[in-house]
Amino acid sequence: MCIRDRNWITRALSFGEKIKRVLKKRPSKEDIANSDWTSCCKGPILKKDLEENLWVCNSCGKHHRINCRQRFDIIFGKNAYEILDTPIPAEDPLGWVDTKSYKDRLKSARKKTNQNSAVMIAKGRINGVEVTAGAINFDFIGGSVGAAEGEAIIYGVQHAIDNQTPFVFFPCGGGQRMFESPIALANMTRTTLAINELKKNNLPYLVCFTDPTAGGITASFAMLGDIHFAEPGCLIAFAGKRVIQATVKEELSSDFQTSEFVEKHGFVDRIVERKDLKTEISLLLSILLKKDNAVNEKQINETSDNIEPLAKAAS
Repeated sequence: MCIRDRNWITRALSFGEKIKRVLKKRPSKEDIANSDWTSCCKGPILKKDLEENLWVCNSCGKHHRINCRQRFDIIFGKNAYEILDTPIPAEDPLGWVDTKSYKDRLKSARKKTNQNSAVMIAKGRINGVEVTAGAINFDFIGGSVGAAEGEAIIYGVQHAIDNQTPFVFFPCGGGQRMFESPIALANMTRTTLAINELKKNNLPYLVCFTDPTAGGITASFAMLGDIHFAEPGCLIAFAGKRVIQATVKEELSSDFQTSEFVEKHGFVDRIVERKDLKTEISLLLSILLKKDNAVNEKQINETSDNIEPLAKAAS
């Protein structure tokens, strides 16, 4: 081999090493999560700007995912609520291990989210009406439901019954947690029975679907609300679009399983933007509970044509 050939190979290898060094410098998921920036339709956007608009993009209207405390801040007011301590059952009853042990996954999720489980329950007031609320954090193992999450939901329902308050829930997640297998699946039944008890006590149960809500979450407590709200553009499904498409052998529409699509087919009663959610919940609860102090006459007149049919359906 001539010297010229060796020099060409040397330069190629050197260039390859430079590319590797550049790629190694690319930020990790943790670096991105801890930075001041995120991305949307027009590229990078400051998280501070998103937060000021309730984590909704000003350009395209996309409702970005938020955690449980951020949801409670929106409906109750900044830190104007109390987080309830929910039971934590035995961890990792099956001793699950794949590429990583389930105990290590739980430890990482708790550190990342500052939550003991994916579900958080809080109590507070919405325009004077005492409310028990629950939410799921997608960042906690994809918002999946296991024994701890089931216990938290049941605890929230029992708190609502004991204190005679409405129960408002914000589902989000892919379904039951595979690391707990049949234990997770059993919580579909347990949470459903708990919601039935809530209804026996004639207490309102409002559900606001957020992105994404799928699998066993959709197939249990999330679909049992007296009224179903949904944020714009969120995914609401049981099986995935590709699975259904392969089964029915038909091309499905681009908006299939979006909140707009399921509203047309009766699964969702009303699509509500995040900025209007507190007012919508307040108006509906004031009618269902016959409480005049929650809203003023002007608000009722402005939305009565849209709200009252929902209230009649729920009563």
